[in-house]
Amino acid sequence: MAALDPVRQKSLIIASLLAIVLMSLHVTDDIIRGISPPNPNNANGVFIFVVWLLGTLALSERTTGYVVMLLGGLFAAAMPILHMRGKSYLRIASTSEGFFFVWDLYAVGTLGVFCLVMSAYALWRSWRRRSVSA
Repeated sequence: MAALDPVRQKSLIIASLLAIVLMSLHVTDDIIRGISPPNPNNANGVFIFVVWLLGTLALSERTTGYVVMLLGGLFAAAMPILHMRGKSYLRIASTSEGFFFVWDLYAVGTLGVFCLVMSAYALWRSWRRRSVSA
């Protein structure tokens, strides 16, 4: 028996996939704007996104998948907090290109919190079910 009902499960998967897309756009935008320096270490992001994608699609109804989606949600939820406290935020937000940057932070943060809550709920339900049946 799955930890989440089918509607919640699909909602979590869709939100996690959207968060992956928006986070990859956000990281790209950070590199283009010079917030993150372009260097070979940026390739580590590919590994992170692949693990997040595997957790979302291949392991979506397993504890491992929920943990991966929880961590992805945590990173996505932290992104607006980290950027809005930074020195470059006001400068970037006030430019004509700042709309996408600010919108993406809000969208990533919202999806991140949703994924964090839903995956934590799924983990709690699965652990609770195990302790009741044991």
